[in-house]
Amino acid sequence: MPPTDASTDAGTDSVTAGADGTDTLDLRLPDELIALLAEGDGRGAAVDDDLLDGVGDWGPVTTASGVFQLVPVRLERDLPLISRWMNDPAVAAFWELAGPEAVTEDHLRPQIDGDGRSVPCLGVLEGMPMSYWEIYRADLDPLARHYPSRPHDTGIHLLIGGVANRGRGLGTSLLRAVADLVLDHRPACARVVAEPDLRNTPSVSAFLSAGFRFSAEVDLPDKRAALMVRDRALRAVL
Repeated sequence: MPPTDASTDAGTDSVTAGADGTDTLDLRLPDELIALLAEGDGRGAAVDDDLLDGVGDWGPVTTASGVFQLVPVRLERDLPLISRWMNDPAVAAFWELAGPEAVTEDHLRPQIDGDGRSVPCLGVLEGMPMSYWEIYRADLDPLARHYPSRPHDTGIHLLIGGVANRGRGLGTSLLRAVADLVLDHRPACARVVAEPDLRNTPSVSAFLSAGFRFSAEVDLPDKRAALMVRDRALRAVL
């Protein structure tokens, strides 16, 4: 299980909790990013898309904050940016990945070169990369040892990169949007889950506001976490 936390942007705390050519152009992505997306979803030949139903092909969605898309990470393109975010003290307090770029690379590469059970992504809002996400198979993750998992449970980790994007409700808005993307594109998935650090009250609040429910406290190897669950069956009422 990645040593990550999802946090909100409700305060000064960090949030720690391809498409075809037409969709990409609608997002007004930089030309370099458009070209890279055209080459493929960027996760490497070893990845089995079936484990997460092709995250890179989910396409953009319109949110209250603008057009948003998950773009699978490419190390050669994205490592400096993600490493810079990880060295923000507010982010490092929960993700524990501060240091040279090699520290972040060691966290990303096993996911990119793995079997597809975890897909690291940039969150691109109105054409600008502004957040980092991990969409992962919670039922295939060590997390599954710590709660009564169900087949195809899908997990979310999130951090908002720039300070200017924190503290204005983006965390809640984007968490809801990404949970909806999971449920829309993974018909076998009945639940979206997350495990923010219990100490991160703004994070738990953001998940609650995004339609997740608090399920339990769980002791994980690196933290005591709040197990947050968004149920497909309750999607219309939460």
